[in-house]
Amino acid sequence: MQNDIESHLIEKRVFKPSKGFSKTARIKSLAQYRRMYRESIRQPAKFWGREASELVWRAPWKKVLEWKAPFAKWFVGGKLNISENCLDRHLNGPRRNKAAILWEGEPGDKRTLTYQQLHREVCRFANVLKRNKIKTGDRVIIYLPNIPEAAIAMLACARIGAVHSVIFGGFSADSIRDRIIDSGAIALVTADGAYRRGAIVPLKKNVDEALRGGTSIKRVIVFRRTGSEIHMEEVRDIWWHQELEYVDANCPPVPLDSEHPLYLLYTSGSTGKPKGILHTTGGYLVGVYSTMKYVFDIRDEDIFWCTADVGWVTGHSYIVYGPLANGATVVMYEGAPNWPEPDRFWKIIEDYRINILYTAPTAIRAFIRWGDQWVAKHDLSSLRLLGTVGEPINPEAWMWYHKNIGGGRCPIVDTWWQTETGSILITPLPGAIPTKPGSATLPFFGVEPAIVDEKGNEVGPNVGGKLIIQRPWPAMLRSIYGDKTRYRQQYWSEFKGNYLTGDGARRDEDGYFWIVGRIDDVLNVAGHRLGTSEIESALVSHARVAEAAVVGRPDELKGQGVVAFVTVKTGVDASRGLKEELRDHVAAHIGAIAKPDEVRFAEALPKTRSGKIMRRLLKEIASGAKVTGDTTTLEDFSVLARLSESEE
Repeated sequence: MQNDIESHLIEKRVFKPSKGFSKTARIKSLAQYRRMYRESIRQPAKFWGREASELVWRAPWKKVLEWKAPFAKWFVGGKLNISENCLDRHLNGPRRNKAAILWEGEPGDKRTLTYQQLHREVCRFANVLKRNKIKTGDRVIIYLPNIPEAAIAMLACARIGAVHSVIFGGFSADSIRDRIIDSGAIALVTADGAYRRGAIVPLKKNVDEALRGGTSIKRVIVFRRTGSEIHMEEVRDIWWHQELEYVDANCPPVPLDSEHPLYLLYTSGSTGKPKGILHTTGGYLVGVYSTMKYVFDIRDEDIFWCTADVGWVTGHSYIVYGPLANGATVVMYEGAPNWPEPDRFWKIIEDYRINILYTAPTAIRAFIRWGDQWVAKHDLSSLRLLGTVGEPINPEAWMWYHKNIGGGRCPIVDTWWQTETGSILITPLPGAIPTKPGSATLPFFGVEPAIVDEKGNEVGPNVGGKLIIQRPWPAMLRSIYGDKTRYRQQYWSEFKGNYLTGDGARRDEDGYFWIVGRIDDVLNVAGHRLGTSEIESALVSHARVAEAAVVGRPDELKGQGVVAFVTVKTGVDASRGLKEELRDHVAAHIGAIAKPDEVRFAEALPKTRSGKIMRRLLKEIASGAKVTGDTTTLEDFSVLARLSESEE
C-alpha cells in the first residue's frame, strides 16, 4: 500500500558469535534465547517474577502485573528501595571493596569510589537532603557535570524516596526553568561549573538565570567542581561540602512501593510544553537489572564504560541503576571525546583496561572522520564486547567499529530503546544471536514488537511500517508527568492497547528488526515513502564520506526533494565531481528514486551535546527558511552559521 515505508537497503553480511564467547556467556545459543523468550511471552509472571526475585524486596509483591491499558502496575504491593539494591546488598561480601565508579575529569583528574565508599557518600548526601527538609515524594532537580556526585545525588534521592529529575549540563536557563515549573521541584543540585573542551560551562550562572523572578525552588545545593567565582544567594544557596559537616553516614533506605515515582526525565528536542517521562521503582529496576545482565553479559571482573552523560536516559539506566544493581564497575568521563586530542576515548580504554564499550553511532562516525591513526596509537585488546545506542547505526560505521575498535573479535550489541521504554527492548544477545551490520536483531525477553501499516495490520517481511510494542514491559514509562491525557493520546491512541514508538522499521526474512528512523523523518518523494536512515547509510558506505544527514525540502513536482548534508573524511577534497559521484552512488545502492536532488558539504553537522543530529534545523536550512527553531541544546553554534552561509 502507498502508506508503507519503502525499504531498499539489503544487508547480507552475518556475524555469528564466536564459540569462545558463547561458551562462557549467560545465554549461550540461539536455541536457549528462543526457549527463554517463549517463556517470557507465554508465562510473563513466572519469567519476570524469577528475575525480580534476584533483587532485595522489603515486602513481597502480590501480583507481577496489573494492566489496564494504557496504565501498568508491576510487582503490585511489593516494597523495595533502588538505592539499597544498587549499594547495600553488595556490602556483605567481597564487592564492598570493589570499584563501583572509576571517574576521570576532562582536565585529567581521577577518582575511584568503591561500593563501600559510594554507599557512605550516598548516605551522607541523603542526610543533607533530609536536613534541608526534602522528603519522600518531593521533586529534586539535578543539574551537574558527568561527575560521581551526579550518581550520588540520584541514589541519595532514591534512598529517601525523593523524585529526581536530571537536566543535562548542556541545557540553557530557559530549559531549566521550564522543567522546574512542570515538575514543581523544591530543590536543585548543581555545581559552580563544568569542564568542556578546555573551557568552563557556567552551570551555577545558568541556574541563577533560571531562578530569576521566583520559582518553586527553595534550596540550591552547590558542588565545587571548578573553583570558579559564582554568586551565592543568601539562605537559598548552600555549599555541598559545607553541608556534609553537619551529617553522619547513617541513613537507612526507605522501603517504597514498587510503583513509587523514581524519576522524571524530560525528552529533549520537543517543542512547546516540556514532556516529563515518569519512571517508577520496581519495574524499572527489574528492567535495567535484567538487560544489563543479559545484553552486556556482565561479569564481576568486567570494567564497563557507557560514554553517555547521566543527564540522558542511557546514563540513568546504564551508568547508574543497571550496572550498580549488578555490582559492576563503571567508568565515568566528564569531557569531550576529542579533548585535548581525538584519541581521548582510546586512551581511556587503554588506561583502565575497559572490557565493554557502549557508545553512540554519532560518536563512531566522528571517530571515522578524525582518522584511524588516532585508534592505532592505543592498545584496545582489553575490549571483549561493544555496544551502540541512540539511533540506527549504518552498516559501514558498524563494520569500522567491529574492525578498528573490536579488532574483528568483539560482538556488537546494537540496542534499540527510548527514554520512554526505560530499558533496552530490541537487541542482540552477544553469545546467542548472530548479528547483521545495521540491525538491532531480535526482541529482548518479554518484549513483543510488530510492524504495522496505517490501519494497524502487520506487514510482511522487508516492508516498512510503524514500529509498535504489543504488550507492557517492566521498565516502561507510567505516564507523562501531570498529563495522563497526553500520555494516552501520544503513545496509545493510534493502535489501541499498543505502544506507538514513533519509529519506522522493517523486519527481514529472519525476523530481524531494522529501524529506519523517526516516522517524522520519512520522506514522501513522488508517492514513495523513504526512510532517511537508509539514504544516509548508502552515502556513508562511500569510501570518502564520514557522516551524512538527509532531510526533505518542498518540491512542486515530487512533493519532497532529497537534500543530503555530507561531511567527508579528513584530507578528502569536497568537489563538485564528488557531489555527482555521491548522487550516483545512492542511486546504485537504493534506486533512482532516492537519488539526492542536492548534496551539500559541511565541515560538521549541527548536533546536540549528546551527539544527536538536529535534523529539524537542517530541514529549515534545506528549504531556504531562516532558522527559527529552538537551538539551546546545540553544541557548536558556529556549525549552524557556516551551514546557513554555504551554497550549492
